[in-house]
Amino acid sequence: MKSSTALKSVGNAFKGRDVVTWLDYSTDEILELLDLAQSLKKQPHSKKLEGKTLAMIFEKSSTRTRVSFEAGMLQMGGHAIYLNSKDIQLGRGETIADTAKVLSSYVDGIMIRTFHTETVTELAKHASVPVINGLCDTYHPCQALADVLTILELKGSFKGVKAVFIGDGNNVAHSFMIIAAKLGMDVVVSCPEGYEPVKEIEEQTLQLAKLNGGSYTLHYDPVEAVAGADIVYTDVWASMGQEEEAETRMKAFTTYQVNAGLMSHAAADASFLHCLPAHREEEVTAEVIDGPQSAVFQQAENRLHVQKAILQSVL
Repeated sequence: MKSSTALKSVGNAFKGRDVVTWLDYSTDEILELLDLAQSLKKQPHSKKLEGKTLAMIFEKSSTRTRVSFEAGMLQMGGHAIYLNSKDIQLGRGETIADTAKVLSSYVDGIMIRTFHTETVTELAKHASVPVINGLCDTYHPCQALADVLTILELKGSFKGVKAVFIGDGNNVAHSFMIIAAKLGMDVVVSCPEGYEPVKEIEEQTLQLAKLNGGSYTLHYDPVEAVAGADIVYTDVWASMGQEEEAETRMKAFTTYQVNAGLMSHAAADASFLHCLPAHREEEVTAEVIDGPQSAVFQQAENRLHVQKAILQSVL
């Protein structure tokens, strides 16, 4: 486990820190990461991480997470090692603690994309190098940082921005709620009954929004939720590991599809976001995701830049 004493002795306030959830970072620290991401977007290649190695553990498949971390390490002179959980001893019963200790002696950082949040926290507890949460069932912090970088590029500021998340109160929603509240946005979540975000995270979001000049509300009516919205954001209705619930979820979320009709209630210059992959004609119509209001590919590209900002800061 990273010791607080060791961290205090380092000039860089980020060096050696884990990235599990943005609850662990201040608003100023998030803004600093965004500022660095903007700089790295303009000047992508460097030797900042020359000689550094990142281990990437995947229990869930990935396109954007894997490629952005791997390309990011390469662009900064480092190296990334892809580790499928089925191919390493973690998949054969080795404890998370033992894996953490062994990998810490080989690499400079560990990124993990997994199911259980406890897997990430246990890995971070026993690793002596930074652990980055590439996704778990509760949080998706790297995605959220890319989301707000995109909003900053689109709107120029966070203050007064109404950002509405439509759909399942899942890991993507959780991390977006937390970071948007820390940045002072007016955060709205709209979902069917029974699919709300975790209550504790709702309470944390409400407190953070009040502290930072924003707000948080939950609406079951999507039309009411998107009224005057600057950002309309959605995700798939059934995430990885929820395949057996897909049919039930399709019925529950039918009226939560982001289509031209729903977007017409948002601000005229509203932008559409989606963390991808998208299921066209389910949670969003092709007309919207491929239309002029969509910023999903700008958002996807920004995964690379924010990942690099995180890596450079903690490694």
